[in-house]
Parts: sequence; C-alpha cells; structure tokens
Amino acid sequence: MHTTSCQCGWHRTSRLGARTLRPRIHKHLPRYLTDFPEFTAYPHPLSALPPPVDWAAALESLEVDTTVGRCEWCKPGEKEAMQTLMNFVAGGRLKRFEKQRNDPTIEALSNLSPYLHFGQIASQRAALYVKEHGKSHSGSVASFIEEMVVRKELSDNYCHYQPQYDSLLGGAQWAQDSLQKHATDPREYLYSQEELEQGLTHDDLWNAAQLQMVEEGKMHGFLRMYWAKKILEWTISPEEALRIAIYLNDRFQLDGRDPSGYVGCMWSIVGVHDMGWAERPIFGKIRFMNYAGCKRKFKIAEFVAKYKKASKNAAIAGSENKSKSK
Repeated sequence: MHTTSCQCGWHRTSRLGARTLRPRIHKHLPRYLTDFPEFTAYPHPLSALPPPVDWAAALESLEVDTTVGRCEWCKPGEKEAMQTLMNFVAGGRLKRFEKQRNDPTIEALSNLSPYLHFGQIASQRAALYVKEHGKSHSGSVASFIEEMVVRKELSDNYCHYQPQYDSLLGGAQWAQDSLQKHATDPREYLYSQEELEQGLTHDDLWNAAQLQMVEEGKMHGFLRMYWAKKILEWTISPEEALRIAIYLNDRFQLDGRDPSGYVGCMWSIVGVHDMGWAERPIFGKIRFMNYAGCKRKFKIAEFVAKYKKASKNAAIAGSENKSKSK
C-alpha cells in the first residue's frame, strides 16, 4: 500500500501533520488495504536461466564501512521477516503495543522496520496479518495501523514531495525563523560528532540509546526522539545538529536511509509535522524533551544498565565538563 501517487491529494498539504492525512488514509483503506491477488504462473517461456549468483564475489565487491559490526538479533530474509511478525502477534508484544510501546524497558515493539526498509516484508502484509490475528487487542491493532500505515505514509509523502527533506529549509517558516533566532544561544554542553558517536556525554540515558544503536543496529523508537533533540541542544547550530543526527542514523541504524528516519530527525530538530511550542533557549519553538520527562515515563536506570559503558561515560564526561567550567 502506497499513496505517493496522491490518491488523497496529500502533496498539497505536505507541511501539515497526521491529523490531516489520517482521515484521508482511512477513507481509502477499504479500497487499498486488501489482500494480495493469487499468484499465477508466468505466461511466457523461459529460454534460458541466468547463471548462479557468486555470493562470495558479490560480498567481496561491496564498498561498505566494515567497522560497523554485524548485529545478531535480526536475521535477514522474507521467512525471518514473517516469523518476526508472527512472534510479535503471538508472543505478547502486540498485546502491550498500545500502552507500552514508548517504554524501552518493555518488549512491545514489532521490530519490523529493518525488514520493511529492505523490502523483505510489505507494510500491507504486516497490517493485514495484525488485523486478522489481533482481533482481541483492538486498541493495539489501531495503534499498529497508525504506525504502519498513517505515519509511514506521512513520512513517504513528505520525502517524496519535499526536495529539502534533510535540510532546515524543509521545515515550516515558523520553525526556520525560530531556530535561526536561537542559533547562537549559549550551550551548557557542546559535543563533537566523534564524542556523540561514541556515547561520550554527561547523560547516561542518551549514551545508552546511542550504544544501543551502535551495538544492535536499532534504537528504541521513543528514544530516537529524545536522542535527536539532545543533539540539537549539544551542538553548535541546528544545521550541524541535523547533519550529525542524519549521519549517525544512516550509519548505524538497520533502517537508516529511510523516509521514516529522515522525518524522525526533521520532527525532532526542525518541527516537521509538529506545531510551535513555548519558546525557550536553543530550541526556540521546537518541542522540548528532557531527562526528567523520560524519568516519569519509564525506569531509566533499568534501561541504562543494559549498556555497561553508558554510566561510566557519563561520569567521565560530567567530570570533564566540571573541569572546563572552573
């Protein structure tokens, strides 16, 4: 299912949010969210099959950053994608999805984004399966459809119709003006790209989120928002913050280089698909998130404990920042 052909006229209102797109998407769901047609035999004779693929040579020819390690939890392929979907529904995560998907200490996410990104499962397939097999969890099914269809289409359409999808120029004028007004505000903490990449900040939660991404190839969805907003707070300019956030996301996330990733960074740093909030230093009118807010939502220490270097790095960075301020 894909609406970039603009059956809903979304490109004419591409600066607005989900509340604009949602009713248009739901209006067309009966027409487009339908089962796949039966497969029929290929009608033309095959004169010759191509030679077998030399996978060893193909791997050898890749020009990729081999310093980024492999992840073990996500096995590639269509069968693994389908098994992940079935485990999500049958294993209890769908049941928890509606109310607990924003808690990184609880297993409630589908973990389908890498498979969706690489085309190993279709969002249509996932949405249909969850609707069929999750009928006893209607609230979670509705939340899943919101993420899988509405939010995904929102991101796809934005990147399709907005040529500045990875630039401050892709934000609404109020956001651009507000960020520029506060671009030179003093920062209590400033970190380089290298320090951020290694999770070397004073914030143990941020460090843990960064380490999760580097070590596992996927950061929890709620933490991606906090993670990107802190990059805005701790770098020299909003342009630099957006550049670093996209660089780190695309380098380490299995679902990097994806419309949802770009829009996630743009929402966090440039206010795309959001509204203006109370003005404050650095952020201007961009929505603010802080450590205390996360603390009210979940047990930070429980999540941080999973990543041994997070607290140690925070203690070191905290001591260094105190020394600089003297």
